[in-house]
Parts: sequence; C-alpha cells; structure tokens
Amino acid sequence: MGTETLATGSGRMFRYAFGSLLLLAGMSLLVAHGLEWLDLEPKLSRALQGGAICALGTALGAVPVLVIRRMPLALSDSLLGFGAGVMLAATAFSLIVPGIAAAEKLGMSPFAASGLISLGIMLGAFGLFLVDRKVSGASPEMLNGSVEHPIIPPRIWLFVFAIIAHNIPEGMAVGVSAGGGMPDADSLAMGIALQDVPEGLVIALVLAGAGMSRFKAFLIGAASGLVEPVFALLCAWLVSLAELLLPLGLALAAGAMLLVVTHEIIPESRRHGHDKLASLGLLIGFCLMMVMDTALA
Repeated sequence: MGTETLATGSGRMFRYAFGSLLLLAGMSLLVAHGLEWLDLEPKLSRALQGGAICALGTALGAVPVLVIRRMPLALSDSLLGFGAGVMLAATAFSLIVPGIAAAEKLGMSPFAASGLISLGIMLGAFGLFLVDRKVSGASPEMLNGSVEHPIIPPRIWLFVFAIIAHNIPEGMAVGVSAGGGMPDADSLAMGIALQDVPEGLVIALVLAGAGMSRFKAFLIGAASGLVEPVFALLCAWLVSLAELLLPLGLALAAGAMLLVVTHEIIPESRRHGHDKLASLGLLIGFCLMMVMDTALA
C-alpha cells in the first residue's frame, strides 16, 4: 500500500511539473505577442524581452521542486559557483568594459572614463548594501504577519527577499545595455537567465524544505524573477533620456552585481565545505559567459 501511494504521489508530481512547463511555455508565447501589441520603441522592447527571458529562467529553475524536495549540497554549491562565474564575467565584459568605452565616446579621457565607472561601481554597491540592510532589518512580525503562529521561519523569508532584491541589479544590467543599444545586450540577458535557473530552484527548495507546499513554493520561486523585466524596462527608459546615463547606469549595475557575488553568492557556495566544486563551477560559468559576451556577441 505504501509503495502504491508513493508511486501515485510521484506520478502526480511529475504531471504537475510537466503541466507547469507547458504553462510557462504558453505564458511565454502570450508575453511575446503582448510585447508586439504594446508597440514599444525597439530599445525598450529589447529591454523588456531580455528581462522577460531572465524571469523565465527563474521560473524554469523552480519547476523541479514539484518533483524533488531536496538537492544534494554539492550540486547546489556547484550551481551557486556557476552563477557567480556568470555574473562576474557579465560584470566585466558586458558592463564595465562597455561602460568605459561609452564614456570615452562622450569625449572623456581614458582616465576620466575609468574614474566615472569606478564612481558608479562604488555607488551601485553602496545602494545595494543599503537595500540589504533594510531587508535584514525586517521584523518577524512583518515577515510572517503573526508572531504567535509563524508559518515559515523569518530567516527563510529574509533569504528569499534578499535573492529578490539581488534580481534588481540583474534587471538593471539588462535594461541599461538594451536601452543603450549595446551589441552584447542579448548575450547578457541569456547569461543572466542561465544564472537565474539555479536561483529559482534554490528559493523553491528552501521554502519547500521549511514546510511550505511544493506548488506554493514553486509559485513564489517563479515569481521572484518578475522584478527583472520591471527594472529592465525602467532603466532602459532612463538611459534613453540622456547619453551620460549609459556609462553611469552600466557602472551602477556592475557595482551592485559585484557586491552580490562577493558578499552573498561566493560565501554561500563555500559554506558547506565544497570549495573545489564551487570554484570549478565559477570557472565554468565565467568562461561560458565570456564566450557568449565576446565570441557570440
């Protein structure tokens, strides 16, 4: 009887997972047609498409939680390292280097251009640091709604909110590069979408492991990437208003992403002792994103 129940439950979960994939595919087609109907400016449309691809990557990553509850720590740390490598390469080749080039096109000397990008990096990192402080200072009452009957531990919600906050600079990067007409904007969006796949899975698995239903954990994991198309469109619109905002916007996004990688992702990937696997994942992710940014751009 127990075996039959397990088989029935597994079959149901697989059907849920397959149905969710079909639903995501259908929603992607609807969004694509919706973007055409909006008739946005080409740069804004490109930014929104890139942000939507990133959000879809997050949603796809959350699908496996419908089938599995836990992921081996070694694999999780390897995927986190891979994501860190992708983001580091994207920061260097899609944000900082093009930002310096864009500043020089405005008539700045190499020294002034590098100084402007350095200032933007520091401001971007500081801005995200303030967001992190705000999230970390959230009270258990605000996170759970009730202290007397907590459902999910506050630290779990803090983790989820932190990852959602970290999706903001990714959306910024996509929007700034698309709004500025950068040639590698599409490869940047694809690279960030790859990095978002394990991110969505981690959120969903953490929530499911804390006692939330698998389907609800999947919905929250999938929805965590929706901030990316919003900020992609916003930043693309802002960049289109003034030329100086392009290099500065690229630098702000680079600083925020650097802080995410060094302060959160890399330490988390090494927390369970899988340093070598995390480093290998980082190298693979870096090289893959570098190829996408240079050879395939």
